[in-house]
Amino acid sequence: MKYSPDLYILLDWGWGQINATLLFTWIIMALMVGGSWLITRHLTSSTTISVGQNLLEVLVQGMVDHIEEITHRSAHRFLPLVGTLFLFILVSNILGLVPFFQPPTGSLSTTCAFALLVFVAVPAYALTTRTLGNYLGEYIRPTILMLPFNILGEISRTFALAVRLYGNVMSGTVIGIVLLIITPLFVPVIMQALSLLTGVIQAYIFALLALVYIASAMEGEKKDEG
Repeated sequence: MKYSPDLYILLDWGWGQINATLLFTWIIMALMVGGSWLITRHLTSSTTISVGQNLLEVLVQGMVDHIEEITHRSAHRFLPLVGTLFLFILVSNILGLVPFFQPPTGSLSTTCAFALLVFVAVPAYALTTRTLGNYLGEYIRPTILMLPFNILGEISRTFALAVRLYGNVMSGTVIGIVLLIITPLFVPVIMQALSLLTGVIQAYIFALLALVYIASAMEGEKKDEG
């Protein structure tokens, strides 16, 4: 049994490889882009809209409302990043219920890439509302002796973000496979339902933490104004 889609090598040219993580990542991206195009190609503002447009509007408006409730700022600056992360992880985890599909979120390389994206996004967003000096000054408050601890905290927070998502997705996949082998059909069905719930929760938690980290880093604008 292979515990990560990284271990399933589909093509090997010696100088490069295509593994299941890459393949299923491309599949998810194609599904999301294709689905978005199909839904939005006939957008209308009339009272009669398609089921797809209705679902899309409910999803986007729900994310916008939630983001604004948490950050107390316009959601439009956060939605492209946080919304995309949430949708990709959500689709990946849901498709993990499909036989033979290996969710990319079950790969540590994928979750680390997401976590590094958040790691870079935090200062990038912060510098839109704060000066560089004010932002870097956070690392030496209340004393310069806190500098290594604050840096370590940023690194460990990023690592925990990646490992939390990877561990939950990978463990759910492995447990489902084991139960499918050693138990009748009924128990794996229950586990699949729980896995679906867990997948949705994990997508929400990852996106929520990313949003909280970014919004917290932007809070220094009040100090700059003062």
